[in-house]
Amino acid sequence: MILINKKIKNPLISIITVTKNSSLSLQRCIDSVSKQKFRNYEHIIIDGSSTDKTIEIIKNNKKNLRYAESKKDKNLWEAINRGIKVSQGKIIGILNSDDIFYPNALNIVIKYFKEKDVDYLLGSVLKKKVYSGFFPTKIYYKFNIFPSHSVGFFVKRHVHEKYGYYDENLKYCSDYNLIYKLVKKKLKWSSTTKTEVLGRFYYGGMSDKINFVTTMYYQAKVRLKNNENIVYVLMLSFAHIIYYYLMKYSKIIKFFFRSIKL
Repeated sequence: MILINKKIKNPLISIITVTKNSSLSLQRCIDSVSKQKFRNYEHIIIDGSSTDKTIEIIKNNKKNLRYAESKKDKNLWEAINRGIKVSQGKIIGILNSDDIFYPNALNIVIKYFKEKDVDYLLGSVLKKKVYSGFFPTKIYYKFNIFPSHSVGFFVKRHVHEKYGYYDENLKYCSDYNLIYKLVKKKLKWSSTTKTEVLGRFYYGGMSDKINFVTTMYYQAKVRLKNNENIVYVLMLSFAHIIYYYLMKYSKIIKFFFRSIKL
């Protein structure tokens, strides 16, 4: 069901927000986009048949949105792909319904795309602290190499058209899969400085609701999809799991002995 479908002449940036029962945070998200100092953008919302007040919020923000629809989707990635395909901008960014941009975010983004002519950009993001930078050479042994997909990742439309969209067959980690492909293709990228923070990522989304072993399983699937050696992938996954539990239980053991001393 299409809720909003307006015409905007040649928006430069498209912001895609996927929602599902997001009434508690959606207005904050929309407001953060509508308050951008850079104005040549469109904001698109793809809703997954919400049953709370999300659709009401969307309809009440018609002036701030270029396009919005609501229907059941396969998963987050299919919804994002739908948003990309109805978008018109030359640059595409993802903003989860829980998250926000700071007012100067899109000015910073457009500066990098214009001055450095990059294919994609990784922006600094505030979580519990500010995360910044991009470390593509580390992708062959870990995926935690960029601040955040939501808020911090922008890519040119032609990159999707040439190299593909988000893999809808991956329930989780399809963003890692896309980044992996971009790194392998050696496309031109840049990252903002630590002081050029694009916005804030709020915890509680999909990535925070899956356990570590499930995350490792899907990260392994991403590596295998990108033709990494299966033996290497199994060894790497096993090493990550061992390290994770050693760190987890070492903290418990240290706390136990400190408690005894008290």
